[in-house]
Amino acid sequence: MSGEKASSESRFQVNVVSEAPATGSVPAGPPAPPPASAVKPADESRGRFRVVGFSEWELGAPPDVFLEPDPLKSDSVSLHSTGTGHTHLSGVSHISDSHSNTYYMRTFGHNTIDAVPNIDFYRQTAAPLGEKLTRPSLSELHDELDKELFEEGLANGDEPSAVEEAATALAAKEAKGGTIKFGWVKGVLIRCMLNIWGVMLFIRMSWIVGQAGIGLTIVIILMATIVTTITGLSTSAIATNGFVRGGGAYYLISRSLGPEFGGSIGLIFAFANAVAVAMYVVGFAETVVEMLNDVDALMFDELNDIRIVGTLTVILLLGISVAGMEWEAKAQIVLLGILLAAIGNYFIGTFMPSTNKEPKGVFGYNTAIFLENLGPDFREDETFFSVFAIFFPAATGILAGANISGDLTDPQTAIPKGTLLAILITGLTYVAVTISTGSCIVRDATGDQNDTISDTVNCTDAACTLGYDFSICKEGGCQYGLMNDFQVMSLVSVFGPLISAGIFSATLSSALASLVSAPKVFQALCKDNIYPGLSIFAKGYGKNNEPLRGYVLTFAIGLAFILIAELNVIAPIISNFFLASYALINFSVFHASLANSPGWRPSFKYYNMWVSLAGAVLCCVVMFVINWWAALVTLLIVLALYIYVGYRKPDVNWGSSTQALIYNQALTHCLDLTMVPDHVKNFRPQCLVMAGYPNARPALLNLVNSFTKNIGLMVCGHVKAVRRRPNFRELSAEHDRCQRWLQKKKIRAFYTPVFSDNLRYGTQLLLQAMGLGRVRPNTLVMGFKHSWSEADMKDTELYVNTIHDAFDLQFGVVLLRLQDGLDISHIHGPDELLPVDKHKDLSCGRASGLNASSLTDSKPALSLTDQRLLESSQIFKKKQGKGTIDVWWLFDDGGLTLLIPYLLTNRGKWGDCKIRVFIGGKINRIDHDRRAMAMLLSRFRIDFSDIIVLGDINTKPKKHNKLSFKELIEPYRLREDDMQQEEAERLKAQEPWRITDNELELYKAKTNRQIRLNELLREHSNCAKLIVISMPLARKGTVSSALYMCWLETLTKDLPPLLLVRGNHQSVLTFYS
Repeated sequence: MSGEKASSESRFQVNVVSEAPATGSVPAGPPAPPPASAVKPADESRGRFRVVGFSEWELGAPPDVFLEPDPLKSDSVSLHSTGTGHTHLSGVSHISDSHSNTYYMRTFGHNTIDAVPNIDFYRQTAAPLGEKLTRPSLSELHDELDKELFEEGLANGDEPSAVEEAATALAAKEAKGGTIKFGWVKGVLIRCMLNIWGVMLFIRMSWIVGQAGIGLTIVIILMATIVTTITGLSTSAIATNGFVRGGGAYYLISRSLGPEFGGSIGLIFAFANAVAVAMYVVGFAETVVEMLNDVDALMFDELNDIRIVGTLTVILLLGISVAGMEWEAKAQIVLLGILLAAIGNYFIGTFMPSTNKEPKGVFGYNTAIFLENLGPDFREDETFFSVFAIFFPAATGILAGANISGDLTDPQTAIPKGTLLAILITGLTYVAVTISTGSCIVRDATGDQNDTISDTVNCTDAACTLGYDFSICKEGGCQYGLMNDFQVMSLVSVFGPLISAGIFSATLSSALASLVSAPKVFQALCKDNIYPGLSIFAKGYGKNNEPLRGYVLTFAIGLAFILIAELNVIAPIISNFFLASYALINFSVFHASLANSPGWRPSFKYYNMWVSLAGAVLCCVVMFVINWWAALVTLLIVLALYIYVGYRKPDVNWGSSTQALIYNQALTHCLDLTMVPDHVKNFRPQCLVMAGYPNARPALLNLVNSFTKNIGLMVCGHVKAVRRRPNFRELSAEHDRCQRWLQKKKIRAFYTPVFSDNLRYGTQLLLQAMGLGRVRPNTLVMGFKHSWSEADMKDTELYVNTIHDAFDLQFGVVLLRLQDGLDISHIHGPDELLPVDKHKDLSCGRASGLNASSLTDSKPALSLTDQRLLESSQIFKKKQGKGTIDVWWLFDDGGLTLLIPYLLTNRGKWGDCKIRVFIGGKINRIDHDRRAMAMLLSRFRIDFSDIIVLGDINTKPKKHNKLSFKELIEPYRLREDDMQQEEAERLKAQEPWRITDNELELYKAKTNRQIRLNELLREHSNCAKLIVISMPLARKGTVSSALYMCWLETLTKDLPPLLLVRGNHQSVLTFYS
């Protein structure tokens, strides 16, 4: 088809409209063909694109596709990302597919704004690695082209232009141009190795080998390595399940398990690192002071010298940290070099035995020594677990790399590779040191060269085979050997001072890593505003966003514990803090796998949910093995912080596995309930409350919430009339505001709006479609139509028909009437009122919307009527005090009329109220009817204070009340006797709410009953806190809407708060077990 002439028009010709005309030179190339119709300037503001030409295809020929470069694309907008994810250099002509500007790509060779997949569409707003772009919305692709497009990105349809967005992105990239990022070796591997080796390698491993023997020491190392390896695998899985920002363990846990776990662990993890600085610095200071003491060079006494040296050291470390991550990384490399030299120095020394070292127990590799040291020899009440508790803190440095995740070039690759390799290298190092020390050094030695073996001594240990007799050490007092000399590795090494340098390197590197980790984790925690009072520490400085305030706080905490200089009590708690973090990281992987969320897709595949769970359990076990009381303290602190964060409910949504698991459980339980038939014992009122905007009728919501909270379902239904095409983002934002309002008021309900032409049709939609399986409404709750006599009777007809529809669908119906009304939307202040200017509120049959000016105007003084209305709207929010709930159970509707008052009295606000039951009866059977009702209530196990039988219920009402009713119905009568039959039928068809004379005569007795009941209600229940009465029914198609509303008006006027209740005549109460 390439032979078709170039001038043939395509069926759809799209003209691209530039919102921000580019400046600069136009790329060379043929100009674009003009559109079929000119674009009017006035139309340019209507949208980004519009069809300007349409022609029929030529028969048998497809449309030509115009593939020339876009002449509107100029050098000034060449910074924008394209569909390939790259940025084009200036001067290169290309059609951008970014939705954020006005130049849409031509996908697959034809004009379209539909975008191909692009990584920039999936970035978050604050994406650090690229520009956030927005794909064309569904509305732009789907809606009619002659419709005005609604911008869904920013308020009022304002969006930055293409050039503005490009300039902003470029400025951000230039600002971050000097950021220092580390690879997996310098950023993770080196840090983890320095932390795991630590001071334990040089001054405790020989003692552990002496106590536990080579075999059990290797078991201890393997046990610790298993725990750290499982945690490393779990860390790798979480780190590769999406982009990882700064915050280390806190970020990993909070994004997996949610803010409650993350916030609690993040705080204690940052604190543990801060105190760990003091622990390592004091260890360094103790070594320095010991060396000073050996040469008699103490400044004051040992304790104060430790404080002085420790303070100077932590100040030096603070200076290195504040200088920036680059200097800190250089210092770590220097310290690693010293540490590696010290380790090499030791291993070389093991192959260079010396006769001068033999009296001190160092002989070089020997089979007899290896066999003797293979088994355990626990002394001084030490056990396997106590020795394990001493060793395990050496393995708690595996998160040193993850803690600076924000400073890594590629955390998803660096964290798994560096962490796991560090665990492997350090584990092998510890095993090698165990075997070498156990093969070269005996457990006890005197250090005396004269203790050689003689013929008269019966000696059988390994030293005897080498010509020495150290049997005197069994009585104690020896200073050399594995069990007695913590510095024995210095003795073995080629150059002893290098081991001391290694000890200094190990302590200082660990202290430096902790001094960097604590502020980074703390800064990430504060940025998320989990603890509002700590937000001051969220600010970063410099090109690397350094947490200088966090450094100062960490320095202050570390210095405080250094000045105490007694860390034996706090040390076990710190180890347990680290272990609690490891346990939750492992549990996070198990939890995420269990939730089976589609978003859990780690690229690291070498993990297993059950292995992670075992790792979490092992971490908890190790916590108690190390120190049981410290483990309890740790758990209590985590629990307290969890409860606090859970109580605060921070406004964050990270898509945690907790949310995914809750969804899974909810879905599973809903499906399980669907297969279970309903049973009367499990009935609970599940209410669809037609309240409109939640804050429009607070009294209605507060009352229903009182008997549904933690018992049944409550849905706040809202019917809106569509005046324009609804905007999804506006609807979503409005829905969120309404749901947050319900949450703020502690009303457990779902807000569900629908769009419909009127109240009746909207309510029909909700009644039929609302809910899942058994979790669906069974009771419709509405407010009494307060101003029905003043409103359009068509609205009243819809209101009554809505009640009929509910009964047709086998719903119960509850109507609430307050004498001052329910709707307070017209008097709400701007702090309370939700923006409802764009939709008409049809719930309960009246408009409750305000125009936009009401949100900004000053609040006018309230009239006396509005003041009473506002006060009455809060009537059910406060505690009711002593009083009665009068239940007028006139007709048996299945028990809903009785169940609702019972549920109310079980609540604290209504707990002081007693139930009085009123029933109809005959004068000559009052005692019998009372006893029968008392027996029924006792079998229902419902407490009551009194039962009143109304023997005079059928007495004729008073004359003046009958006259009042006659005046009430007068405007709504048809008066068919005064007109022609055809005219009467036509008027009735046009206004079906009209009351016919025949209807009045037919229901005269029922009318008189409503008048009489109102008289009795005012006589007996005028002081009740709440009246609950059986709702009169109107036969559909026979009783007009006006007559039914007159009945309800007459029955409920001039009374305390009143509930009209009518169940669906299915039993909701039972006396069977």
